[in-house]
Amino acid sequence: MSGRESDCRLARRAFFSKFGAGLAAGGVVGAAATPAQAQSAEGGRFQPTRHEQDDWLDQIPGKHRFVVDAPTPAGFSDALQFLNNYFNVNKNAYALQDGDLAVVLIARHLSTLFAYNDAVWAKYGALITRRTNYNDPKTNQPPTVNLFNVTDRGITLDSLVKRGLRLGVCQVSTRGNAAAIAMVTGGTADGVYSELVANLLGSARLVPAGIVAVNRAQERGYSLAYC
Repeated sequence: MSGRESDCRLARRAFFSKFGAGLAAGGVVGAAATPAQAQSAEGGRFQPTRHEQDDWLDQIPGKHRFVVDAPTPAGFSDALQFLNNYFNVNKNAYALQDGDLAVVLIARHLSTLFAYNDAVWAKYGALITRRTNYNDPKTNQPPTVNLFNVTDRGITLDSLVKRGLRLGVCQVSTRGNAAAIAMVTGGTADGVYSELVANLLGSARLVPAGIVAVNRAQERGYSLAYC
């Protein structure tokens, strides 16, 4: 072997040695910069952070978890029909009891005030209708009662609450409604807000925001339907 050939082989060997080291180093840098690999190194798949404001979702007993998001009056009406079917089919086809089902309905945006009782509607029905554009279908006038709790109009909220339905009521929207009502009536936003909260339907609770509650419920194992 000539000296020149030997020098060429040594040069190639040195080049590939450095190239391999460069790949190894590049691999280490790449691993640190890749989110999936970094996540794996931190202990596995994504786990959402939990907050005590959402712990009530875990306190509802049930073998199945279901959350329905209904931000409009029409959607709220549909949600009641679907939830009634959900309870019935689980009972008739799966031999499950109502208590086996953890079911949450989120009242937010234009459906928020349907989570309040008749006292609110008797006093503020006309003002509420300005915001919801949902008149009484029978009279075409602003309702003076919560139409989703009138027994001759179909499935009622109260009937579903008796079966275990829980209501999550948007606090952000409630404060917005209170401010709008106060502006027209000359009251205070805080005063009207306290009045609305005092007239929540049974099994209803304020949540920081309806859209956030939808997210948190899914993170805690609830399947979602949107109406």
